[in-house]
Amino acid sequence: MQNHDAGLIFPRLARNFVKRGYFPTDERTLQSVLTAIDSEAAAVHIIDPCCGEGAALASVKQHLAVGGAQVTAWGIEVDSERAWHAKTVLDRAAHSDVADVFVTQRSQGLLWLNPPYGYAVADQAGTSGASASDRLEKQFFRRAVAWLQFGGVMVLIVPYTTLDKEFATLIARNFERVQVFLAPEQQFRQVVVLGIKRRADTPQADVQAAIEAAGTGRVEPLPDFWTGEPYVVPRGKDEEPKLRVLCLDPVQLAAELQRCQPQTLWPQFARRFSGGVRAARAPLRRLGEWHLALALASGQVNGIVTGSDGSTLLVKGDTFKDRDRKVNYETRDDGTVIEVVTLTDRFVAAINALDFTPGPRYGDLVVIR
Repeated sequence: MQNHDAGLIFPRLARNFVKRGYFPTDERTLQSVLTAIDSEAAAVHIIDPCCGEGAALASVKQHLAVGGAQVTAWGIEVDSERAWHAKTVLDRAAHSDVADVFVTQRSQGLLWLNPPYGYAVADQAGTSGASASDRLEKQFFRRAVAWLQFGGVMVLIVPYTTLDKEFATLIARNFERVQVFLAPEQQFRQVVVLGIKRRADTPQADVQAAIEAAGTGRVEPLPDFWTGEPYVVPRGKDEEPKLRVLCLDPVQLAAELQRCQPQTLWPQFARRFSGGVRAARAPLRRLGEWHLALALASGQVNGIVTGSDGSTLLVKGDTFKDRDRKVNYETRDDGTVIEVVTLTDRFVAAINALDFTPGPRYGDLVVIR
């Protein structure tokens, strides 16, 4: 399945300029990469861990869906404004730092990764786990590559200056059919790296060398129209993958509750917790001591009690444990007598009340046993 009709491409909603460190995938790069991606699966899962406004991944989804595939597109974005826009164009979008998100490992058929460019900020105490020399591109790659299933397609867009020996080793160890192209947009000297996920193994020397060589920027430009073997997005696994935000903010929690309301207990709230508005009913039979003890222990015997004679008591009920002591004497076969003491625990009801009846007894402590 190849789609060459530009009219079917999802319209670009993201703005093509740097905004607080954000630079969305440019239109020409996106359209060129789409011609290299294909799928014949009935259902696929795709993800972008730094999706911005979600426009790029939404375009990928529509491109793959043209052939009849049911595409599930997930995005993660740390910026609130962009994340909430992404929620309107993707199946699910999480407003969160990528480090605070759980995604089922090896569950995604395509990884679109255009991460933030630059060096990580390391705190003085070293609690973040990042060093000042660690590139953000590598951090996002290490975390997101585990989400991609074997045979899945990776689209990585990074500055070619980041493709040092370490990065080249990481890519070559986890991917095959790796190709690197110079992106049409060169504001940050970007390259597009395409690859197919494989089981982690010893890096192929020629692949690693080619990636390192691309770090100089001397690579072929990305073709406007792909004529080689397409990168085929595999079928999603049968089990349903999970995307979970570990630190959910109140706004997202409210939205999720609204979205999942039919599946929660909220529609049954009035029926489950409407006992307070019902008229009190007498028990079917007289309560025993055990019932009284349970009522006292659970705090049900409390509050203002008004008698038929007009007396008013502020009641506080409780229970305490006591022991019954029983002594028996037994005679053994040899004629000796032994004393057997049996201690039995029992719960004693204790109800105390303050007399609020106007008159001379006002304020008296009443003890009910």
